[in-house]
Amino acid sequence: MLDTHPDLTSDVIFGLGWLYTILFLMNIGWTLRAYNLKLENKFLSGLAGSHIPSASVWAIYSGVLMMTALAHFTGSSSPESFVVRMPGFLKAGVDWFADPVRYFCLSIGLFVGVVMLRKQLVKPTVAWSLLNLSILFLGLSMTDYDFRLIVGKPDNVPIVGMLFILAFFTWLYFKRAVDNDQRIKDGRPLFEQEKNDKILVWPDLVYSELICMIALTAFLVLWGIALQAPLEEAANAAATPNPSKAPWYFLGLQEMLVYFDPWLAGVVLPSLILVGLAVIPYIDFNKRGNGYYSYEERKFAVLTFLFGFLPLWVAMIVLGTFLRGPNWNVFGIYEYWDVHKLEAANNKNLSDFFWLYWPTGEMLGGMPKYNPQGSAAEMVIAILVREWLGIVLVLGYFMVSPIIMALTVFRKFYVKMGFIRYMIMANLLLWMAALPIKMVLRWTVSLKYIVAIPEYFFNI
Repeated sequence: MLDTHPDLTSDVIFGLGWLYTILFLMNIGWTLRAYNLKLENKFLSGLAGSHIPSASVWAIYSGVLMMTALAHFTGSSSPESFVVRMPGFLKAGVDWFADPVRYFCLSIGLFVGVVMLRKQLVKPTVAWSLLNLSILFLGLSMTDYDFRLIVGKPDNVPIVGMLFILAFFTWLYFKRAVDNDQRIKDGRPLFEQEKNDKILVWPDLVYSELICMIALTAFLVLWGIALQAPLEEAANAAATPNPSKAPWYFLGLQEMLVYFDPWLAGVVLPSLILVGLAVIPYIDFNKRGNGYYSYEERKFAVLTFLFGFLPLWVAMIVLGTFLRGPNWNVFGIYEYWDVHKLEAANNKNLSDFFWLYWPTGEMLGGMPKYNPQGSAAEMVIAILVREWLGIVLVLGYFMVSPIIMALTVFRKFYVKMGFIRYMIMANLLLWMAALPIKMVLRWTVSLKYIVAIPEYFFNI
């Protein structure tokens, strides 16, 4: 029987051969760099190294990559028997994380790991090794049909590239920050002060910008020729795509719609993100770390921003782009997007828990009801009685929590910032924390809304 969706084809194998060739050339350059550094260190120390130089390890690895590339170029005629492919147990292990709870925990764990191990990760050899692992993972994953179908979409290809760019600039920040923190500790000049080579706007900067503009234009032209534009057929109300996804830069908001009402996820939270970014200069009281990279001098600001950006924004975009499939179900990156996949979701509001499932609600007579034909005042009173617990919790979260924070962990912040600036900062933090809190409540107790007032389309 002919397999219409083979994991490997001759074109895929041959194309991956070019990927491994590029990786081979990259590591040849890295091998030469390691060899030159070894000679320089020997010259400076006057001692001959007694251990195998790192250049030998990279040379051996480069040779393996060269043989892998040759195997792809010469073995593309028999894709059925080609052995260089992603093992099944690794696919199963990666797909195991295709669960919102595990995925979110993994993103938080990676964030914590990057921060805690920043001094090791900024080392060139460690960073280069991680880059190689990520490219090898991408290459092996391309041997799976379903992965290739998702990642190879024309509108998803740039997102994969942006993930590498994001990783590079995050690494660059920590590299500069770790270097400056060590310089401050040793009493040496900052990197920005020591490497302060000023140039003129004209002609130096303008010429550089012109060259970059021409190079980028040429790259985009080649990109447009090589990759088909992600254009679909004309809009048809009778045939909507499944899944129907927003543009990638809105997928974080679309993922929030799983946990929040549209007025919150689509209006309030995006507005607070913009407002929060705008007020940062006005509420920041830390004078250190201005004009130069530093982590130790701006821990709170760096951790807050990176936590809001990486796990709560970028990770949500990745989840919505690569893991959300038909009917907005979650699929593994190697899993077939089956439109018939059903996931039961029996979510309940907080008022349902109190009035229908807890003994206190039964003793009080069950869920309060009102006469639809009655007055508006009767309906409002019934709604307030029904949702009193959620209303109290929400008000306590935004009104009592800042006071507790000011008396405990944020005491120094309150003293230095004053009441108004502190309350702005505290409420922005509480709004940011509301997303992971709501996500955990949905996963653990299937909580839909804390306050549910569908009569007025107001749900929290």
